[in-house]
Amino acid sequence: MKLPRQFFQPLAIGAPAPMRDLPIRLERMIHFVPPHMEKMRAKVPELAKTVDVVLGNLEDAIPVEAKETARKGFIEMGQTVDFGPTGLWTRINALNSPWALDDVTEIVGAIGNKLDVIMLPKVDGPWDIHYLDQLLAQLEARHKVTKPIMIHAILETAQGVNNVEAIATASPRMHGMSLGPADLAASRAMKTTRVGGGHPEYKVLADAAGDAPRAAYQQDLWHYTTAKMVDACASAGIKPFYGPFGDFSDAAACESQFRNSFLLGCVGAWTLHPSQIAIAKKVYAPDPAEVAFARKIVESMPDGAGAVMIDGKMQDDATWKQAKVLIDLAKLVAAKDPEMGQRYGL
Repeated sequence: MKLPRQFFQPLAIGAPAPMRDLPIRLERMIHFVPPHMEKMRAKVPELAKTVDVVLGNLEDAIPVEAKETARKGFIEMGQTVDFGPTGLWTRINALNSPWALDDVTEIVGAIGNKLDVIMLPKVDGPWDIHYLDQLLAQLEARHKVTKPIMIHAILETAQGVNNVEAIATASPRMHGMSLGPADLAASRAMKTTRVGGGHPEYKVLADAAGDAPRAAYQQDLWHYTTAKMVDACASAGIKPFYGPFGDFSDAAACESQFRNSFLLGCVGAWTLHPSQIAIAKKVYAPDPAEVAFARKIVESMPDGAGAVMIDGKMQDDATWKQAKVLIDLAKLVAAKDPEMGQRYGL
């Protein structure tokens, strides 16, 4: 067992010291780009101005014959594009694949000082994080990387869900976690081919009332797992994200799924199609009316102590904390989006 005082020590001589706190950044959407496609790479300079995170995808959805091309394309993207305040991430191939080692060694060697986060797929337990943690420290030392590269785990196996708390605290490099519903569904032998969202057959029925038709209410297949992931991340001080929503033609269902995760505590989601960017911007930002009410609470209770009545509702230290969450998020959004800042009055 690693002692607490050793937790924040670099794992290689010459590697940068691990961060003790996550950088404060707005990450409403992690936008996936297939870097093996030149026409998609050409759009990245403009794309980087409109999203919070650009992620070069090297794993699923990249054909086997294009894996090396995708890696080279991502490195070229990182070398040539000015990302400014926008995060630069990559999703490497799974650790049991023949491409993962080269993904890490080549990318860190070429653009380690520009790369913010490595997204690690199919994480089963803390051992996967420990391996990548040690490897990154060695490569950072070799290539004189000045800031530690963070790790973001995808929760997409039953074993990973079972070990979610240990994964969340496996390393000071942990940035957060994303729910991966498609692979998780397969791992659990769930009977669905959908990528995120509900299922019409996963429902509850209203009580019978004679011979009248019984109302049916579709349920969320991912509520339990999302809540479990959020609890693990909140306890560890890292960020929870919803993952992909695969039906690009159903904007309303995408918005509903994103909003459910936002209300449960997720800070953002993956966007796989340009149409989902606006949905994520809308959902993962607090409603101006709620921010206005939160400001009333904080202004009435500057130190968060005691209890007051506002608009006929009792407010105390617990609601003061809730108000602070909304206001702090609104400030981050306002800094990136002046129009929203005006709506928030910030």
